[in-house]
Amino acid sequence: MRYLTAGESHGPQLTTIIEGLPAGMPLLAEDINEELARRQKGYGRGRRMQIEKDTAQIASGIRHGLTLGSPVALVVENNDWKHWTKIMGQEPLELDEGEEVKRKITRPRPGHADLNGGLKYGHRDLRNVLERSSARETTVRVAAGAVAKKLLSLLGIEVASHVVEIGGVKSEVRNYKSISSLKEITENSPVRCLDPKAEVEMMKAIDQAKENGDSIGGIVEVIVEGMPPGVGSYVHYDRKLDAKLAAAIVSINAFKGVEFGIGFEAAHKPGSEVHDEIAWNEQDGYYRKSNRLGGFEGGMTTGMPIVVRGVMKPIPTLYKPLQSVDIDTKEPFTASIERSDSCAVPAAAVVAEHAVAWEIASAIVDQFYADRLDTLIDTVEKQRQYAREF
Repeated sequence: MRYLTAGESHGPQLTTIIEGLPAGMPLLAEDINEELARRQKGYGRGRRMQIEKDTAQIASGIRHGLTLGSPVALVVENNDWKHWTKIMGQEPLELDEGEEVKRKITRPRPGHADLNGGLKYGHRDLRNVLERSSARETTVRVAAGAVAKKLLSLLGIEVASHVVEIGGVKSEVRNYKSISSLKEITENSPVRCLDPKAEVEMMKAIDQAKENGDSIGGIVEVIVEGMPPGVGSYVHYDRKLDAKLAAAIVSINAFKGVEFGIGFEAAHKPGSEVHDEIAWNEQDGYYRKSNRLGGFEGGMTTGMPIVVRGVMKPIPTLYKPLQSVDIDTKEPFTASIERSDSCAVPAAAVVAEHAVAWEIASAIVDQFYADRLDTLIDTVEKQRQYAREF
């Protein structure tokens, strides 16, 4: 499977086109809109979330609630577009002598794509860069991921996420009874945290950052349960599924690191405390006695839960702006202020969840016969049975 996204932060709409879905898969707009609403929640979000109430329109690829096997196009309209039609319109501008483009940006913000994008594409108005590099694009990435999650659920695979750290405050609770219980707890937490004590401290840290005109980052964790073993490949570097997941996580705005299982902690432990011993029983077949490697060996799934974490840096758009240099005058200035959040880690957990869901679904569709949903379900179940009897 593959998808493309298009659209600017303050443009008329965001669009994604998804190719490769099996035919016969039930899919409604509600399946997508529920996930889009989750992305907009979270303690520390800014005013943009009060303006936009994201909903997706299905423009193609669905008939009578079922996928056709042809590309699925999704559109999310930007409600704020009416205030930006002259600033972001497609038609050429007619400016009077001495008049400049409204809200032109010549002061690149540290930590953003502004300056590098201007240098790459030759933009003297850096709004041309920030409008596309904005995390607003993750709206349709979540929409695409929501479609992937729907497919995975039909295959008996569940995906969930939670926040494990914000601004140095760490959750001490990692255990959960089931994916369902994890979802229930995190959906009722303003910061999507399993630890109620840490939740309170995380919100205090966010409040303090906002009061200081600053921002804070954190760590999110995504868990996938129900994966059959052997998905991915050891044969070529670009077919390793954990490598694809790592790329997907780091491709999310402001994410700077990724780890699986115990991750970087493995550097401080002997091999006997890192690798997962293999066992077998008649009911389950092969299984691991632990899951320190996060569900992967050799670039392939082991059948254990996939556990992947991503590190999100603090959002670089600050109400206490950092110093920059005007690209026209070369004079030092404080960086331009755009509408922003003091902390977007809870929302980023949802984005990461959907980025992971997409890569997992894509790997399954690539590996198994997937023109039709019924045959895909049958093939994946046969793989599970094969692994139990191997």
